[in-house]
Amino acid sequence: MQYYFIGIKGSGMASLATIVYDRHEQVAGSDIQKYIFTQKPLEERKIPIYSFDENNIKEGMIVIIGNAFDEQNPEVKKAMELSKEGKVKVYWYHDFLGQLVDEYKSISVAGTHGKTTTTGMISHVMEMVAPTGFLIGDGTGDMPDHGTYFVLESCEYQRHFLAYKPQYAIITNIELDHVDYYKDIDDYCDAFETFANQVKKGIVLFGDDEYVRQLNIQTNHLYYGLNDYNDVQAVNIIQNEDGMQFDVLYNKELFGRFKLPFVGKPLLWNSLGVIALGIIQGIDHQILQEGLASFPGVKRRFTIEENRENVYIDDYAHHPTAVKYMIEAARIKYPDKKIIAIFKPDRYSRIYYFMDRFAEELDQADETYLCHFPENAAKEQGINITIQDLADRCKCAKVISEDEDGAKLLASRGPAVYLFMSSKDIYKLKNIVKEFQ
Repeated sequence: MQYYFIGIKGSGMASLATIVYDRHEQVAGSDIQKYIFTQKPLEERKIPIYSFDENNIKEGMIVIIGNAFDEQNPEVKKAMELSKEGKVKVYWYHDFLGQLVDEYKSISVAGTHGKTTTTGMISHVMEMVAPTGFLIGDGTGDMPDHGTYFVLESCEYQRHFLAYKPQYAIITNIELDHVDYYKDIDDYCDAFETFANQVKKGIVLFGDDEYVRQLNIQTNHLYYGLNDYNDVQAVNIIQNEDGMQFDVLYNKELFGRFKLPFVGKPLLWNSLGVIALGIIQGIDHQILQEGLASFPGVKRRFTIEENRENVYIDDYAHHPTAVKYMIEAARIKYPDKKIIAIFKPDRYSRIYYFMDRFAEELDQADETYLCHFPENAAKEQGINITIQDLADRCKCAKVISEDEDGAKLLASRGPAVYLFMSSKDIYKLKNIVKEFQ
């Protein structure tokens, strides 16, 4: 059967395409010509990537449409027309993925922050238990032959994760996001509550989060966190530049001690969530320790490169809370170095809604530099801002260009820890800065 992915370079779409290929199906797709890091796994599998052209859509195909596309795209329009005639099958990304979930022992990872890293952590640990496939929002996906488990990142945008009914799940936290879609925090929480209650066997939830605690959960569940009222609790926590150590209590009794090679509150919380998920499945402490300690990380999540006295960290942070924790983690790991924050926005609505909070968190760095909105960023109705508006809210931020001039300026500010943060392609600027140091 021929599977065709419209928007195949999208982070979720690229992951899904590689999984379908790994299931020994014929796969091809289309996207813009610009290089995106998510295409590397596609190229490694020799999956064809075409430019958009309605003639790519042929009768008998199964067509999977990325959620960023509609019938203004010629391929989507053609696929929809052929679908009405019964000549092709058409699925939206999340609907097709929802069907795939039902074929495995599935573990769904949801939450405002930490989905990608936690998905990577869980899949790495579960590989020590049984053959495990995964779909991660960094553009990577894999499905081994005779796969038993399937771990998938599950995005709440437009309630897409309601297409999934996994056996197990985790909710890492809840903080209002996607303000172009959700009316308010109550609307946002309603989506998570619905998702949680369609999980089949068990769900673990971050119990230190006030909005998570407000959910009415009917599914078998455990809460995890640092506070005493959680079922799974981390205590005796030590963090320094070498990593973290902590004890885990389950129902107030010692489950085990963990020593892990990374730092920062988000990674502590994510690790504890993985441990709680292991507990609800009956997985041994030693397997969880070995799996977490050997976790190699995921693309664009606190990815560290070092060059003499300079450190370059690439991270997907695109929400003020994520920015806050990335700067905190950088200070823990590099306590004696200057922290330079470089931030590139994605959505106008997100910056407009969280303008003051972005400024507050970016001000925690020693120096802050801001890049312009991407040319293709959607300008939501009624929002008319530029990156200079955010710069003006910061105590001392400078707008720079993503070219050699901007890179030379950043390079001149070293030695430092350069923290590049964006859901967009800010890593390209990072690579230019490295050339001048």
